[in-house]
Amino acid sequence: MTAFARGSWKAEWVRIGNKRIFARSRWEANYGRYLQFLKSNGEIIDWQHEPDTFWFEKIRRGVRSYLPDFKVTYRSGIEYHEVKGWMDARSKTKLKRMAKYHPSVKIRLIEKDWFRAANKRFAAVIPGWEMATRNPNVAP
Repeated sequence: MTAFARGSWKAEWVRIGNKRIFARSRWEANYGRYLQFLKSNGEIIDWQHEPDTFWFEKIRRGVRSYLPDFKVTYRSGIEYHEVKGWMDARSKTKLKRMAKYHPSVKIRLIEKDWFRAANKRFAAVIPGWEMATRNPNVAP
């Protein structure tokens, strides 16, 4: 992985277990690692990165579809997990439309509080876990 000024991260292909995903953020890459950890420990059956697109058929302009980050298969069923660093207007619209057009699909938001706790809990346990780094040559 490539560390940049102020701890930013470049989107790139990442190998996690036997999967290769295009992670758009460190959080997304780490969440994939977390799901692989759960799978390895038998806590989930499987996970996939961006396998399904949900369309909002009656919408003609604006947000017409939604591509969740992860599809997680449990013994009890399927959930979609969305890694969110911030909730912009477009993201809010997608989630509202999912609730309206696909009410039976369960979406779970994975936000900054989850990652704060996960960094403490999993950094030393999950191989490849990435922590934000600061470049000492760049002012905060």
